[in-house]
Amino acid sequence: MSMRPKPAMVTVVIAALNVRDLIDIQLEALAEQDYTGRYEIVVADNGSTDGLREHLDSHPLREQLMLRWVDASGSRGVSHARNIGVAKSRGEFIAFCDADDKVTPSWLTLLVTAGQDFDAVNGGLDQASLSSPEALSWRSPADITKQPRSANATYPWGGGGNMGIWRETFDKVDGWDETYLFALEDMALCWRLQLAGFSLGWCPAAVVQYRLRDDHAALRRQALNYGRGEVQLYSEFRDTCMAGRPLWYLALLVVLIIIRNPLIPEFITRLPRGQWFWHLYTLFGRAQGSLAYRVFYI
Repeated sequence: MSMRPKPAMVTVVIAALNVRDLIDIQLEALAEQDYTGRYEIVVADNGSTDGLREHLDSHPLREQLMLRWVDASGSRGVSHARNIGVAKSRGEFIAFCDADDKVTPSWLTLLVTAGQDFDAVNGGLDQASLSSPEALSWRSPADITKQPRSANATYPWGGGGNMGIWRETFDKVDGWDETYLFALEDMALCWRLQLAGFSLGWCPAAVVQYRLRDDHAALRRQALNYGRGEVQLYSEFRDTCMAGRPLWYLALLVVLIIIRNPLIPEFITRLPRGQWFWHLYTLFGRAQGSLAYRVFYI
């Protein structure tokens, strides 16, 4: 693919729901970008009840960021909010980040520059900077330099909270799939792009500091949603780019959950309590998803 010219306008879309107390960290980081081109910020509100609109309407960075609040409460879910944000955007190139994370100073410059060589591009996620040590112990840390790729899938992918895509490409694949209400809508979009013949780039230097869930209840909800999302992915992509897992994988997972449960001291299991909950609730989510989507994926 030949290198595209620098876009005349970039839109940063942030899906938001009750994040008034968190979003300023992200907005301040966006105001400190070293990007020299024109960019606007569109906050797509999925139905907040915490005064987010009023907060943004009077925000001190509103003019500098060309900050706009848009109503995205018509349907629930981050995919719907992002689609509304794009529909209301003025940019040729769309960048996505999340309200509770923090972009690094060169994020937009690097993402747009990398995007000139691809139809879409993802960046790296730094899970350490905004997360507590306990939260970090609950999840296997991601290698920020490597593009994510599932062991049982053909194509790579990247997180929806650190993604750039040309508007014309976004429109050609019909944007985010709003049926993904729980999780992994980013994997679905990345795979649909590649299956449609579009290129997906990887720019590990375009870093977003990602905030891990820091309490067990939030972790369990996320794991449950992730498990359901995996099954939805499998139901859509099993004939093209995602394979099932052998039964021995389920047997091994169940055995590990039993013998490494929190009733056994951690110095024996060597598994933090949060990791155990993650594996257990992901399995529960897959079971729920298998029933909901009428496919077997554990």
